[in-house]
Amino acid sequence: MQLTPRPYSFNNPEGIYFVTITVVFWLDVFVRARYKEMFVESLNFCIKNKGLQVHAWCLMSSHAHLIISAQQPGKINLSDIIRDLKKFTAAQIVREIEAGPESRQEWLLDKFRFAAGKNSRNTQYQFWQQNNHAEELLTNHFTEQKLQYIHQNPVQEGWVDEAQHYLYSSARDYSGLPGLVPITFID
Repeated sequence: MQLTPRPYSFNNPEGIYFVTITVVFWLDVFVRARYKEMFVESLNFCIKNKGLQVHAWCLMSSHAHLIISAQQPGKINLSDIIRDLKKFTAAQIVREIEAGPESRQEWLLDKFRFAAGKNSRNTQYQFWQQNNHAEELLTNHFTEQKLQYIHQNPVQEGWVDEAQHYLYSSARDYSGLPGLVPITFID
């Protein structure tokens, strides 16, 4: 019996994927510089130590968009890397919120606790939504569309006038400016 590939999952080990990871309830957690730094540090760790290849990325206040692939297809499982990235950043950021100072500490922890209560996989807190909505980029048109979408997100939110001016995005790299995460450019 042949299994049907699940939609929105990493079915092709050699594929390049557009992924969105979202904080539960779309909570605006990444409004604090320290939480943004933790995400960037974790992303860089996954690139250096876990075989993640990042082609594009953008961290928004409640979610992150990534275009990713494996450095060694077949040997690296993207699903495992994203799981580890989410697990580590969740634990780190929740610890930071618990330690304070965070003006929304009680409210955020209450939301994370509530989300965990709805999910048997979590015991105390759930930071990230379960799904990643992974979409394989199969055509140049779809790839370009997702790349532009990622980079234009901060512009659409009114945070910057030009995409390359947003620090937490690979739009900087694509415009020749130094970025925070090593990028493997899409041809």
